[in-house]
Amino acid sequence: MPTPHEYTYADYLALEQASNVKHEFLDGEIYAMAGGTPTHAALAAVVSSVLHQQLRGGPCRVFSSDLRVRVLATGLATYPDVTVICGELEVDPENRDTAVNPRVVVEVLSDSTEKYDRGVKLQHYRQIPSLGAVVLVWQHERRIEVWERAADETWAAHASVAGETARIATIAATLAVDEIYDDALGD
Repeated sequence: MPTPHEYTYADYLALEQASNVKHEFLDGEIYAMAGGTPTHAALAAVVSSVLHQQLRGGPCRVFSSDLRVRVLATGLATYPDVTVICGELEVDPENRDTAVNPRVVVEVLSDSTEKYDRGVKLQHYRQIPSLGAVVLVWQHERRIEVWERAADETWAAHASVAGETARIATIAATLAVDEIYDDALGD
C-alpha cells in the first residue's frame, strides 16, 4: 500500500493559487473542500449579513468564506463559512492572504462535515489565541450553537433553537434563530 505524500505548507499555497477549488491543509495533507448546498450557502450569507449589520461602523469586520484562516499552533489552514476579525487584520508570516487572528468563526454544518466541524476542527480553532467564539449553524434543524472562551480560557457551549436568540458575547452580537432560518429558507 503506498504511503500518502506529505505536502509542505508552501506546496499547499502553490496549489491554492493555481486552483479554482478550495482546499484545506492539515498535517501535511491537502483536502478538497466539499461544495455546499443551496441551504448551506443561504445560511452562511444570512449569518454574514446579520453580523455585518450589527458590527457595522465598529472595530470588527465580517469576511466571507473566501478568507483563508490558519491556526498557527497546529498548522490547519481552512476557509470558515464566515469570519469576524476585530481590530487590525494579522496575516500568516508565510502568506499575506491568510488571516491568523479571527475573533469569531462560523461553520454551517453539512451532513458530510458535521462530525469533523464539531470535533477535530473545533479543537484546532480553540488553539487560536484571538478567537473568542465558534458558531455552529445546523442545516437540517433550527439550531445555532455558540462555543465561547471564558476569561479562564475554558470553553463552553450554548445551543439556541427555534424561538430563541443565540448570543455571541465576544462581539456583542446576536443571531435570532427564526430570523436566520426564515431568511435563508424563504419561509
